[in-house]
Amino acid sequence: MSLASAPVAIIDIGSNSIKTLVARRRADGTLEALKNKTLDARISAGLGAAQPRLSEEGMARGVAAIQELLAMGAPYSPARTVLVATSAVRDAANGDDFRARVLAATGHPIRLLSGEEEANLIGRGLTCDPALKGLKNFYVFDLGGGSLECLSFRDRRIAQAISLRLGCVRLTEKFVADPTGPLEQDALLGAALHVRQELRRAGFRLDLPAPAEAVFTGGTVTTVRLLKAARHGVGLEDTPSVVTASTLDALLDELAPLTLEERKTIPGMPAARADVFPVALVTLLAVSEAAALPHFHHSLYNLRWGLAAEALEADAL
Repeated sequence: MSLASAPVAIIDIGSNSIKTLVARRRADGTLEALKNKTLDARISAGLGAAQPRLSEEGMARGVAAIQELLAMGAPYSPARTVLVATSAVRDAANGDDFRARVLAATGHPIRLLSGEEEANLIGRGLTCDPALKGLKNFYVFDLGGGSLECLSFRDRRIAQAISLRLGCVRLTEKFVADPTGPLEQDALLGAALHVRQELRRAGFRLDLPAPAEAVFTGGTVTTVRLLKAARHGVGLEDTPSVVTASTLDALLDELAPLTLEERKTIPGMPAARADVFPVALVTLLAVSEAAALPHFHHSLYNLRWGLAAEALEADAL
């Protein structure tokens, strides 16, 4: 009889947040999360610049968050601990300096993922989601602070996987002159047009038969569900995992006229995301329009799950 595997710990160093997943493989082959935690660190301020650099403050927040997450995972005695970095560190001129600081502070090296590796590992993570086992042909869009990963699946196999520099921190810095005030219509229109142009320029084929199925991942849709949960007095897990484009549109109409401080007071709104959330909604709406998606599935099985599956498979060899 098979036994559950020893756990592995994954730390995903993203542009807007740093997250950990401690997981093991059950005896039946499925993955089980033992610990799941996200810390808002925003290491990516300045990502919208022509030559982005991580600030001293951002790097200090990042190192502190990684140390905190490593301490949270330590009681589970993981057989392997994997640290990965994505767009913010990948694109920063001083990304190697940050990686060196983390190594010196924690003893753990950081694996720097290419955009293609990131996209493929997100796809692998989604195949671990039992709620999506009925999907065969579908798109996946994962929006982070620095990048947007776009995938298409045919017969549950990845047919396309690209990474675009369309993250919500990057686009907010690029298009919003004053993120503390209401969002100007010109800024929102400019961001939407830019997203559609970049999708076309990248050659990502939106060629699945209509009406196509899609899965969206990332903190933006999680926030959408948190806002809905707060309004109805329930937990996130009690909100529908299928989200409509009209829901995003209504939220954008509600939030765009508000100042940053007003957005922060909305029940369920993570304060650290309030500044980039409107542009994130614009990005997802532009994607939904380009792919003709009236609704999409939301999954929490993302990059960390793909990395955990990869690490557990390597340990089993």
